[in-house]
Amino acid sequence: MKRNLSIFGLITGLLLFISSQSYAQLNPLAAMYYQNQYLGNPAMAGIDTGLTFNLAYRAQWNNIPGSTVTQSGTGSYGINNRVGLGLNVSNDKIGLQRWTRVVGTYAYHLQLNDRNDQLHFGVSFGFSNERLNENLVNGDPNDVAISQYNQRATYLDGDFGVAYTANRLTLQAALPNLKSVFHKTDVNNAIDQATFYTAASYRLTLTPGQDGFDVEPKVALRGVKGYTDIFDAGANLVFANKQVNVFGMYHSTQSASFGMGLQFQAFNLSASYTTGTAALRGYVDGNFELSLRFRVF
Repeated sequence: MKRNLSIFGLITGLLLFISSQSYAQLNPLAAMYYQNQYLGNPAMAGIDTGLTFNLAYRAQWNNIPGSTVTQSGTGSYGINNRVGLGLNVSNDKIGLQRWTRVVGTYAYHLQLNDRNDQLHFGVSFGFSNERLNENLVNGDPNDVAISQYNQRATYLDGDFGVAYTANRLTLQAALPNLKSVFHKTDVNNAIDQATFYTAASYRLTLTPGQDGFDVEPKVALRGVKGYTDIFDAGANLVFANKQVNVFGMYHSTQSASFGMGLQFQAFNLSASYTTGTAALRGYVDGNFELSLRFRVF
């Protein structure tokens, strides 16, 4: 009986994880679009000189036991005008399943002319692994199926990205989840993996001055293996002495993200909500996200 419960719990956890991974890929952290663009493109690491840390936490609004929880932490250090370093750590939890990813990033920022137009390159390398939390098993924690799953090897992972910045214009392209390059036979690479990310944005001044309004429209196209390419469009409005922002993004998955941020000295706190996608709305609710950026120097 205990063995049957253990196997049932394992299968249920894996099915929930598949839904979680699909949901995470269809809806990346909202902080990726404006507050912490390094999340989506390694070329953005250290794009500004100095040391910056970012933390993010996302959970489903209704907080069902075993529902998706995403935690993210990044550090970005612009050594000088040309070289940037980064560290990107993320952890996704769904039921018994844990997916952890840690990559380090090297970025090179090339100034093209005296107008400060720049071309940026970034590459990340590290590891990913998937594990089951044996302490949460409702059954026999010594079941061989669980131990065999947790004995799976940690695998090499990484990302590659480029970007072009010119005055108020930003163009980006990135290839995430390079583990599919190193592990072509891994069955986990079959579906629901992000395959590319492209974005374009332009910052406009609506009213001049420190107390004026700025708006940055943005469009993005994301690829997910086994799913139709996803189009994003939205804008970020900055006002109140450049200390408050509100943003919204519509996704072609028939979901939307919207949020608000507050800048106080070296801290930037942002809160956002993303509605459930049309494909998964009957299985998962929308999610709430909190993210914090801290600039050390």
